[in-house]
Order: sequence, then C-alpha cells, then structure tokens
Amino acid sequence: MRVCILDCYTDEASGLGVMPYLGTYPRYCWSRLRQLHPDAQLRYLTIDDLRLHAKHDGKIPERAKERKTDITIYNLTKNAPDAMRILHDAELVVVVLGVHVPGKYLSAVPGVLTEVLPLVRALPGRKVLIGPAVFGSQLFGGRRSETADLSCFSEVDWDYLDINEYAQVGSAAVGADLVSQLGFEVIAELETGKGCDVGKCSFCLEPLKNKVSFRTVDDVLAEAKALYAQGVRHFRLGKQTCFYSYQGGDVNAIVSLLRGMREACPQLKTLHIDNVNPNRVVADRGAVVTKAIVQYCTPGNVAAFGVESFDLAVVKENRLNTVPAIAYKATKILNEHGAAKGVNGMPHFLPGINIIYGLKAESKETHAQNMLWLKRFLDEGLLLRRINIRQVAVFPGTGMAEVGTRFIRKNKAKYWSWRNQIRQEIDLPLLQRMLPVGHVMKDVRLEIYDGNTTFGRQWGTYPLVIGIKGRHELGRVVNVRVTKHMLRSITGEIIA
Repeated sequence: MRVCILDCYTDEASGLGVMPYLGTYPRYCWSRLRQLHPDAQLRYLTIDDLRLHAKHDGKIPERAKERKTDITIYNLTKNAPDAMRILHDAELVVVVLGVHVPGKYLSAVPGVLTEVLPLVRALPGRKVLIGPAVFGSQLFGGRRSETADLSCFSEVDWDYLDINEYAQVGSAAVGADLVSQLGFEVIAELETGKGCDVGKCSFCLEPLKNKVSFRTVDDVLAEAKALYAQGVRHFRLGKQTCFYSYQGGDVNAIVSLLRGMREACPQLKTLHIDNVNPNRVVADRGAVVTKAIVQYCTPGNVAAFGVESFDLAVVKENRLNTVPAIAYKATKILNEHGAAKGVNGMPHFLPGINIIYGLKAESKETHAQNMLWLKRFLDEGLLLRRINIRQVAVFPGTGMAEVGTRFIRKNKAKYWSWRNQIRQEIDLPLLQRMLPVGHVMKDVRLEIYDGNTTFGRQWGTYPLVIGIKGRHELGRVVNVRVTKHMLRSITGEIIA
C-alpha cells in the first residue's frame, strides 16, 4: 500500500503544527498507519513541496539570490523533487490541514482549503482530510471561518484512523521515523492531553473537538525518546489547553514528566511548554509546578495565559477562564520564580498574555480595562514575554456563532488604534526593560532574508524575532548584541 501524508500545517488554541513546529497529526497518522499496515510504503510531504512544483516546476530557487526569502517554499522535505510522482502514485493521500488561531509565521505559510483543494482534487488515489479544517479554517481574525466543497475527499473525519484515541495511538513512538524524511531541523510538539477542564469560552472549539483525556507520562516520554533517537533536540509540551492541568493537576505527574524529559533526552537543546490557565498557577501547589518548570525547562519559556479580556463584563458574557485579579496574581508568581535570565540571555519563564477583540459585550470600556491592567503590570515592574492581540475568528458551534461578527463590525474602526496603543505604550517599554541595549542573546538561528536584513530567532515557544543588518548565511547559529527595540522585535549585531 502506497500512502502519502500531506502536511499543510495546523494551528489551534491547543497546539501548533506550523513549521518549524512539527505537529502531532502527521506523526499520529503515520504511527497508526504503521500499526495497521506494517508493509505500507509511507511518504511525507509538506504543502511547500507542492508549491515548489506549482510555482517553480519543481526547481528550487537559489536562496542566497532571493531578495526576500520565499517562505511559501521554505520547508522542503527530502521528497520534494519527487512530490508529484509520490502524490500521483499514492493509493491513499491523507491531508492534514487547518488553522483556528490566526497568527504570523516567520518562515512558513499554512495551507488553506482554497489553496489546497485545486492542488489535490485531481489526484487519482483515495483522499482523506483530517485536522482542524474539518471544523473550518481561517488565516485571519475578524471574520467567520472559511468552508469549501470537500466532496473530493472520500472521508472528512476528525477521528480518522482513531488518532484521537490514545488507546489506538499508543505511545506514538512508531511515528518518530517520519522525521527521517524531513531534511531540516524541527521542534516537536508533544501532546500531554486533550480537551479543556473548564470548557466554557465562547470562541473556543476545543470542547467540541475533544473530551478531556490525558496521555500517560510513559507514553509521552516514549515518544520523546523515539524522536530524540531520530535527531530531534527541540521539544515543546504544547498540545494541551493548560500544562498545569496535566493529569487533573497532579503535581507529581507533572514533575515526573519534566524530569523524565531530561532523562530521556539528555542532550536536548530546548524544552518549553505553552498554554496555562492562570487559575492553576495560583492554586495551592501552583508554585511547585512553576519551580519545576524553571528547573527542568530551558530559558525563554512562556506560559500563554488565555486572559482574552480584562473587562469583567466581557469575561462574564463569554464565560472566560479567568478574571483580571487572578491573571495579575499568576503573573506575579511567574515573575518571582522565572524572571531571572538563563544561559541563552532570555528570562527562564514568563507569562504571555492573549487578548481577543470582538467578543460578546465588547465596548470602549473593554480597551480601557485592558490598558488599565497592562499598565499596572508595567508600573509594578512585572515582565510579560509577549502580548498576543487578535480579532476573534467565528466558528460554527461556538458561543460566538450566536452573534457572529457583530462586535467586530461595531468596533472595527477602533481595533487597530487599540492594538497600536498596546504595542506603543506596553510592548515597547516591556521589551526595553527585559532586553536592554547591549544585552547578549545566544544561539540565534538565522532563518530568512528581507532585502539587506537577515532575520533570526532562538528555538522555543514564541521566540523573539531579531533583525540583523546585512545578508548572513541562513542556518548559521550566532550570538547577538541588542542594538535597538521595535514594537515586538529587536535589532542586533552579530558578536560570535
């Protein structure tokens, strides 16, 4: 049996699979296919491989000669030259697709249905669609999700091959050999659990997609160890709605997982987490978890707090997970234990704040409350690694579907000024305080060109983008001295 997994990348509230983050869907599918069809000929392609043939007839441009790096064909696998033959010969093509949390990506562009469908519709083999696109997909906030005619797929199934059931996936370790077909370095997204133990937020699809369940410590570590054996050195325990809620908030299990990652992958270079519910941080043993994260993870780590709004009226109407006072207290705890800088020049562990505009009950007071609380953080010397601001994307079946884009349209003219005020008055001074001019950041990987500027970043969760004057060899790892601050990034000069 000839099978091709076509990874068009995924981005959800609960997990990231946009390169260089290697998501769970293609690995789980690979694992399950190996179990069901041990003799199957499996191949892995990215959407970049297809674009290369669609845009350049399969010929790779000379990157050094590009004025601006073409990030639509940046992540080419070893199979890229034979991509079209592989797809046309495949008896089964599994398309992994879907963006639910619109974002900006330095060196990748996720595929969307309108792009992918024309590329795969004429393929002769059976086609299956899996991933978040089953519920719709959206690369931009402030609108309803995009849908399309999916009749070319013989199955459109969130649970295809039972990859949503841990009993079927097992440790997923047998999916690790997918990495051998990549040809480039990645950070592996490791899933600790599914679903949300709160599960009420008006905009979120997680309660519709998954019931609450957790992987065992042994399963996660087995997968990590197998990926490590394939050469992976960067890991993110990111495929969950709240890392502190792992195994129902079992502190012993959380510490065992973190310690076990270090033991299973002794020479790892990156170990980070992602989503965190502030309520869990301020719970009785939240400080114990925080200290363990600082101890076992690598610097530059970020706890993404899904605050969404500091306006209590919006919090109540959208049944958000936390209230401003709790988010403030959790921010203080992380600053107390994680603000000190580590060997790579970044603070060990800081919160990141997520803010969504366009939610139900939004008014002018919403932005005023957001600014009030963010200025309090700033005035009290608390650090935030980053503030993510976006407009809500409206998906069917969620609480936001009731009102659609009403509040987005109502306050659309104000959104960009609100956003810019946060960037100018909060983001910039926070960044200047965290990384002053002259500060050295280590192990910066140079990724893309834009004219006479090279952009790079460290590995990890929400790494800071650094612009460096001149065109330097891509892929090179350097140390950089901070020279200037932009609103959400910095400029620097190479010192080693």
